[in-house]
Parts: sequence; structure tokens; C-alpha cells
Amino acid sequence: MKPQLPYRPAAAIMLLNGEDKVFVAQRIDSSLEAWQMPQGGLDPGENPEAGALRELEEETGIPPRLVEILGRAPDVLLYDLPPELRGKIWGGKYRGQAQHWFVARFLGRDEDINLETPEPEFRAWKWADAGELVDLIVPFKKVLYAQVVEAFGEYLPRK
Repeated sequence: MKPQLPYRPAAAIMLLNGEDKVFVAQRIDSSLEAWQMPQGGLDPGENPEAGALRELEEETGIPPRLVEILGRAPDVLLYDLPPELRGKIWGGKYRGQAQHWFVARFLGRDEDINLETPEPEFRAWKWADAGELVDLIVPFKKVLYAQVVEAFGEYLPRK
């Protein structure tokens, strides 16, 4: 029997604006109408909070000085790639990601967001209601996003 692939260590951030809307963006390498929150792999030995802030800046141009970390999910959250993507993403070395999630307040203005970074990952962005997140993400991350919304419920508006 083939051994199970490991999870890729990663960090992610739910960024809230002053109206408690969540930053989401569309990937540049996909034509899907899916929207996601900033996230990415951790460098070896990298602190998860530092990794989340690094990924946020790399993907959105938002520097750490414009972000206030409010909380961290109590558990590392996992997702598996669909079988048809496992051999294509990350050189086929991982089955999915083990993500450290943070919730943060955006202290800047919309004009501070710049997707035209040195290595662009997103083609469009918007502020979304937290209740929309599960419907906006690709199908294989829906359970993950439901867990994120639940983990950060105390920071989100009550319906």
C-alpha cells in the first residue's frame, strides 16, 4: 500500500475591514468564479503568524503595519486536495494543507490594497460577508471555510 502524503504546513488570514466584511480574492491562475482568503505555505522554521502576515503582503501588498491580529484558530485546520490535483500542485509532494488561521483587522484604506505584487497571485478582490464565504470558495475547501467561520464567530457580525 502506498504511504499517505503529508500535509503542507501553511498559514492563512481572515482579514476584516471596519464594517466586518472579509477580504477575498480570485486566483490569477484559475478562471473559476471562486474567491478565497489569503493563505500560503510556511517556510521551514517560520512562525505561523509571521507567515500569515508575509503571505498577506505578498498577495495583496498590505504591509504588517496595516494589520492588527485579533485572534488565532485554536486548532490547525486541514484540507485535502481532490485526487486529480494532488499530482499537479506543489510537485505532488502533499495531500493538502495544514493551516494555521488568524483573524485580523485591516487598519488601512482600500487604496492600500495592491494585487500587482512582484509575483501576482490574485486577479480581483472584494469585501464579502462572512456568511457568503462557504459559497464563494472552491468545493474542496467548503468544509475548511465553515470551520474558519465557526472558529472566528466571536469577531463576526451576528445575523
